[in-house]
Amino acid sequence: MFKNLIVHRLAAGWSATAADLEEQLSTQRFVECGATQAKSAGWIEPRGLAHGPLLEVIDGQWLLALLVEQKVLPGAVVRREVEARAARAEQETGRKPGKKQLRELKDQVQLELLPMAFTKRSTVKIWIAPAERLLMIDAGSARVADETVTLLTKTLPGLSAQAVNTAVSPAAAMADWLVGGDAPSGFTIDRDCELKAADGEKPAVRYARHALDIDEIRGHIGAGKQPTRLALTWNGRVSFVLTDALQIKKLAFLDGVYEGRKADRSDEAFDADAAIATGELAPLIGDLIDALGGEAPLGVSAGMPAPTAAASTPPAAPAPGTTPAHAVKSSAASVPPWETEADAAVG
Repeated sequence: MFKNLIVHRLAAGWSATAADLEEQLSTQRFVECGATQAKSAGWIEPRGLAHGPLLEVIDGQWLLALLVEQKVLPGAVVRREVEARAARAEQETGRKPGKKQLRELKDQVQLELLPMAFTKRSTVKIWIAPAERLLMIDAGSARVADETVTLLTKTLPGLSAQAVNTAVSPAAAMADWLVGGDAPSGFTIDRDCELKAADGEKPAVRYARHALDIDEIRGHIGAGKQPTRLALTWNGRVSFVLTDALQIKKLAFLDGVYEGRKADRSDEAFDADAAIATGELAPLIGDLIDALGGEAPLGVSAGMPAPTAAASTPPAAPAPGTTPAHAVKSSAASVPPWETEADAAVG
């Protein structure tokens, strides 16, 4: 169902119903690229059934899908054609084209080649937990997530979202866990990690399928390298890789999570997969935010406590005025413990 997740917090004050979203999404349905259009993006049916709803509501969770189509123009082909036209222009005028003329030639070549270009498509899955005001983007890069959020804000009036910011930075927390040899409650450290130095060259050390409770890793951290990726497992049910940018990557549900699921029809399978995936990942996200000290107020940078060689220390306390995050609940009527009553859940 999901491969990666980048978690955002929906700003307080946005209120919408599922019917509102369905109507608003329909105004931006996906349309294929035109002959000279380089890129097109729009909303499609998450279930994959033509003419179906653009918003699926399953166990109180909202699921959307964005389809992005791009024309593929190989850079070498464009460059070769630009060079050929520049050479002809130089022969005809006796002057070598300048930078401005070369840019104009490149734009002209791209415009002429676009109708003949192949297209590639990618689908971005979006999950909104309306009661908790959380927005999850299934994207492998921050750029794709940012573009998706931008299109969402254009499609859904009043919606605003920012990437979740925690009181303790993921890099600092991961360093603390590795130095202490233990992860926070509910998590276990797996066998993959990456560490990078903060200097200009950014030398990196990577461990794959390797025990991580070793002095060598503690030495790297003591010398100034910071973890940028760490493989973890949550409650023996979900494995993933946490990055220093608070991205959840390489999600995998372990044996037993889908045990007993029976669904012969594809639409029933979609419902079952979505309910299981969101039901597992919602508390995982809540526990992960807890492990990073809870959410920090907007505009406050994540803390960077220095790791020690002693046993793992608990995450730093949240900034004044905040309370720790707790496991995300799926009940639409609940208000998350890390929010005030004034921050009412989305309708």
